[in-house]
Amino acid sequence: MTDAVDHYARLLAEHYTWMLGGDIPAAASGQLELLRKLGVHAEWGTSDASDDARGEAVAVDLGCGPGTQTLALVRLGFAPVVAVDTSAHLLAELTAAHAGTGGAAEALRPLRRDIRGALAEAAPAGSVAAVVCMGDTLPHLPAKADVTELLGDVARALRPGGHFVATYRDLTVALHGTDRFLPVRSSDDRLLTCFLEYVDDDTVLVHDLLHTRSATGWEQRTSSYPKLRIPARWLVEQCGAAGLEVRHDETGPRGMRVLHAVKP
Repeated sequence: MTDAVDHYARLLAEHYTWMLGGDIPAAASGQLELLRKLGVHAEWGTSDASDDARGEAVAVDLGCGPGTQTLALVRLGFAPVVAVDTSAHLLAELTAAHAGTGGAAEALRPLRRDIRGALAEAAPAGSVAAVVCMGDTLPHLPAKADVTELLGDVARALRPGGHFVATYRDLTVALHGTDRFLPVRSSDDRLLTCFLEYVDDDTVLVHDLLHTRSATGWEQRTSSYPKLRIPARWLVEQCGAAGLEVRHDETGPRGMRVLHAVKP
């Protein structure tokens, strides 16, 4: 078993775009529609913002990957958009392959860093218009205490009226038997399946089994990492304790939980 950072470096990062369907701009369009439906936009009009902050709508994408949320935020008019990820491979893919999409090159600020503590480095406190942590990034944190701390960082970073959006899988209901084998994606040359092992009330061990096809046949690579089991009600409570007002909390597309909160 390894942690999420090493797991992506060793196995998933080079295949992540394929896992998402292979078309990042198209995936970004889906995220754009979700953010629009939640009411996330780059205009704020608050008199509480400082003169230095009024001229820009800073957004931070925590766990940006190849940029599906980053590109959506750019299309919504946010600039700059700070794209945070621990994966050098995925950040390079974002900047090299997708930064020219929709004017993203001018707005994009890549930051290779753990999402814990990244907000203080990304922008001054009280200056950020939107923070997103999507694509099941929250469960990659080591412990629930890290989630609580991150929400406090979000509340400090946001300006009044600023948005926070998280999407994640609710793994609190344990699967049993063969239901624990989950197909992720398959194509002519790749097949990814994951197996879930429930460790305790807070943790599930994810085993990824990747088969790749070459001229000499099929090769299997495997890796495992822990993910947090985050109860939806608990996350809402933690947002409230951090000073964030939850406006939307339900299960969205592909079984992902969607939470939207605003800083009053």
